[in-house]
Amino acid sequence: MGNPLDIEFENMNGEHTTLRTLGESSTEQWIVVNVASACGFTNQYTGLQELSTLDGITVVGFPCNQFGAQEPGTHQEICDFTSAEYDVTFPLMAKLEVKGENQHPLFTELSQSTGSDDHTGDIRWNFEKFIVSKEGTVTRFATRDLPSDML
Repeated sequence: MGNPLDIEFENMNGEHTTLRTLGESSTEQWIVVNVASACGFTNQYTGLQELSTLDGITVVGFPCNQFGAQEPGTHQEICDFTSAEYDVTFPLMAKLEVKGENQHPLFTELSQSTGSDDHTGDIRWNFEKFIVSKEGTVTRFATRDLPSDML
């Protein structure tokens, strides 16, 4: 595995960035999650927002519409929804694909890790979560794992 912190992706303004760039000098762990606004697990935004306020942690959300078409909105609609409903202040990136033929390279890398439920491989649903350390090691959490159970 390469270091996921250095894989480029687009932010909602179409600019290229990396997890490392989004982190602060004090960031020790990045929490990466594929998110959706119309999912039964959307309430996990609350726990993710709480984690984003902790020292040493940077949470980054990646909207994805591959599971039940549960993230159909535009970038602006996604930001408006998450801000109004969950007070989300952590960065949300451009919508991307987390599995399949057009899987983004970041999620290709993250998918190689084994999850809390012993799953390795494709992302199976919205709100799969990954902790990436400064060294690039990845810890994977299933959709049903709550953000509060990750640390």
